Amino acid sequence: MIDTKDLWWLLRAARPEVVRLLGAAVLGSAALGCAIGLVATAAWLVSRAAEQPPVLALAIACVRVFGVGRGVLRYCERLVSHDAAFRVMARTRVAVYEDLERAAPAGLGRLRGGDLLARVVSDVDAVQDLLVRSLLPVAVALITGGASVLLIGVLLPAAGVVVLIGLLVAGLVAPAAVLAAAGRADRSLAPARGALSETVVELLNGVADLTAHRATGRWLDRLDRQDRELTALAQRAATGTGIAAAVSTAALGLTMLGELLVGIPAVQSGRISGVVLAVLVLTPLAAFELTAPLPLAAQHLSRGMRAVGRLRALADLPRPATPGGHLPVPFGSLSLEVRGLTARWPGAAAPALHDLDLTLTPGRRIAVVGESGAGKSTLVTALLGFLAPESGQIRLVGSGGFGVDLADLEDGARRQAIAACTQDAHLFDSTIRHNLLLARPDATESELAEALQKARMWRWVGRLPSRLDTPVGERGVRLSGGERQRLALARALLADPAVLLLDEPTAHVDEATADALMRDLLVATQGRTTLLVTHRLAGLGVVDEIIVLAGGRVIQRGAPTELIHTDGPYRRMWLRSAAKDNVRADAPTMQISSALLTRHSPLATPEL
Repeated sequence: MIDTKDLWWLLRAARPEVVRLLGAAVLGSAALGCAIGLVATAAWLVSRAAEQPPVLALAIACVRVFGVGRGVLRYCERLVSHDAAFRVMARTRVAVYEDLERAAPAGLGRLRGGDLLARVVSDVDAVQDLLVRSLLPVAVALITGGASVLLIGVLLPAAGVVVLIGLLVAGLVAPAAVLAAAGRADRSLAPARGALSETVVELLNGVADLTAHRATGRWLDRLDRQDRELTALAQRAATGTGIAAAVSTAALGLTMLGELLVGIPAVQSGRISGVVLAVLVLTPLAAFELTAPLPLAAQHLSRGMRAVGRLRALADLPRPATPGGHLPVPFGSLSLEVRGLTARWPGAAAPALHDLDLTLTPGRRIAVVGESGAGKSTLVTALLGFLAPESGQIRLVGSGGFGVDLADLEDGARRQAIAACTQDAHLFDSTIRHNLLLARPDATESELAEALQKARMWRWVGRLPSRLDTPVGERGVRLSGGERQRLALARALLADPAVLLLDEPTAHVDEATADALMRDLLVATQGRTTLLVTHRLAGLGVVDEIIVLAGGRVIQRGAPTELIHTDGPYRRMWLRSAAKDNVRADAPTMQISSALLTRHSPLATPEL
């Protein structure tokens, strides 16, 4: 059953291309009409030639015209229909990205990465197939089928009825058989494809961790099981196609037999000639070409409308907008105020953050530290608007004291005010220049150079043969881990946000690179309102405040010098970090730090 909302969504997407689609239908009907005319004329010409009269040159000319016209019109129909379909597909993909962009702060948590990938790729492609391989063949079949029945009915009414019945059987019963045999499998195909994509994405993203924990085999078994399930569904769907082909072939044979049964008496009674009988019998061979794509069209219609429903559902994802949601950023220098923030991931039994307070005034830098799972990245996610607070408030406050809740800001204004450089910042398969211009499309060459200079990357770029036009590869594969992070930092600095969030910017790089990168990060963010989330403590003495998280709660906070000289969680973390650094440095220093650690830390172990 087709949902009316899905149908209207499709009509809105295709409306700008309605002229091209109608033109494609006319061209397709003309091409198929040429095929039918070619068979009918050839049948008349051959049967007439058997009587050995002078053959009309006009009939030979018609055969040539129909033969050439069929190929030319078919090419034109393909050209126009695919042009229209690609335009609709491009417009649909843009609409999908806009829906995702609007829902990004709140709604994407309901979608898994693989399912989202399936919607953006497979479902958008299904919309193209819906137009070219479903709706267009149906339109051509209706136009050409009606004309064929009318033509044969003029020659012999009974023969026209026979052809009409045969076309209805092939055009309705065969597609119905496809939907009946493969409908259930088709309904499961899209979710199964999404689940398979999700497994592949998670496997590729986590292959390093899975290999380290020797869990790759289990994931590969899961992938193999899902692949077998998807293959079985595809095979059941193909069963319907086979049944439809059998029904269409049987309908064609019975139609030709019916033409003989009604045509022979008509020849005997003198109502038609033997030449006309040949035309009546052979014309269905071409006329039934219009029913051949209909079973597949039924499948594409079913899959396409389900894809439309899945794409339309993206527009219904939760949005961050509360009553308002369109307010601009306050004037003047901006401060970020967090009061009583409690945040919980969807489906989690307990909140990941509990009653957190935070104030970032202009130019102030705060570092948030803690062990893995302490809630650091959850804080960044909430500040970016990707995770709605369970309770509490996140506000941007202008220099005049006027504040706006984060959820009440217009989407673009929020993203301009608060930007992030995360541990897995995405780099596109393009050049250094284009990856930077994502932050500010109108940036000049000097502004790009300045951003790279702040990220301590400009001298390296200057030594490259193509400089800013150097390709970075897919996900920045041509760059080292440190270079990828520096490029992501340069992009964040180029955006020039009021508040910069740095989430584990030294992750996934070696120790030496991490130390150098952390030093450069602290230099680059000097004087900039910055929240630095990190597990590395080296160099944090220059920040204004350090907040220590554990279990989603603030267990200690204060200035760096105060925390280092106060016995507590931060001092113990700092001593452990110093001990690790000294292990890499030299044995005497290691012994001194180990002694300090044993004296001051209840967590110290004999090995240290």
